[in-house]
Amino acid sequence: MRILGIDPGLRTTGFGVVDVQGSDLSYVASGTISTQHLDTRALPARLKVLFDGIGEVVQRYQPTCAAIEIVFVNVNPQSTLLLGQARGALITALVSADLPVAEYTALQMKQAVVGYGRADKTQIQEMVRRLLTLSGLPGTDAADALGLAITHAHAGKAMARLAQADGVGSGVKASYKAGRRH
Repeated sequence: MRILGIDPGLRTTGFGVVDVQGSDLSYVASGTISTQHLDTRALPARLKVLFDGIGEVVQRYQPTCAAIEIVFVNVNPQSTLLLGQARGALITALVSADLPVAEYTALQMKQAVVGYGRADKTQIQEMVRRLLTLSGLPGTDAADALGLAITHAHAGKAMARLAQADGVGSGVKASYKAGRRH
């Protein structure tokens, strides 16, 4: 399985690609997609750079699935809305490429990678370096993206086992409020 992790950002989006074979993880690639060269008022152009950039990453590295960070709510609602739009462009690029997308909070990623939900950026960088036996520290955005891929490598297996044990996704219909059915 090849996992693409994405740390969304409107100015800088981190990406990281890891291969998973059994319990072994191996580093494939990581980097960032930047919109800092564009005018901050040019939102559509910035979203297009993110959409196209992730499309290029998907085309080059051919992941089988993706994991992206869930947006947290900032003190500044405008920043949260802008980040949500960046995340939407990234998810749209992923689903346009027919990739399944998993979502994790920063807390879940930090707990999975560092073992502590309030870990700082340097702790994440160091644990990613160790887990993937990298010669140096990845940048902070790339480290977060690699951390999301690592989280999915571990959590994805557990979720698949739970789904098999519980029969989740076996076609059982469920009722929801207001008469909607699944």
